[in-house]
Amino acid sequence: MLPNDPYAVTTPEALAAHYEATHPRFLAKVTDRLEARALEFIAAAPFCILATSGPQGPHATPRGDAPGFVRPLDEQTLALPDRRGNNRLDGLRDILANPQVALLFLIPGVGETLRVQGTARITADPALRERFAEQGKLPATVLLVTVREVYAHCAKAIIRSKLWGERRRPQGVPTNGELIAAHTAGAAIDPQQYEAEYQERLRTQLY
Repeated sequence: MLPNDPYAVTTPEALAAHYEATHPRFLAKVTDRLEARALEFIAAAPFCILATSGPQGPHATPRGDAPGFVRPLDEQTLALPDRRGNNRLDGLRDILANPQVALLFLIPGVGETLRVQGTARITADPALRERFAEQGKLPATVLLVTVREVYAHCAKAIIRSKLWGERRRPQGVPTNGELIAAHTAGAAIDPQQYEAEYQERLRTQLY
């Protein structure tokens, strides 16, 4: 923050004054488990960012491999292998001190991202490590994430950044409408109608 900044935003009330109220459907688009649409998205994702926070502050770590390298063990557990890297172990050391984590899944050509929040623990279970063997190499450890929240994030940031250029959306990846319909508790949402309205919002409300 700039010193003596008269425009500094320092309270929740001051922050809210700069934004429109959150639409109820955006507050409701959260589920607490890995349902079918979220699993389809994760299976198609070759890349995610692991966010952690520990005694040295926050870290955001890139993780990537063939699509589906992060695997579900059940409807509330994801397994993420720790492949060979620089051995700084910043994120893993964070988890030893603070198990709260977040994952952001990205798919090239897809504007939407999938956000997962929960708690994590590290295991060196030989049988589990063996399940993630690649080219004869086992991951040193496997991160087990117990899911607390799952929700889709809209495509505006990806579209504005032109991150994927002209790359086309892969077949089989669920639409934002399908993800929202699957994740919104207590409301019957038509995926096709929601998707049509969503695409119109992307066209008219990008800025």
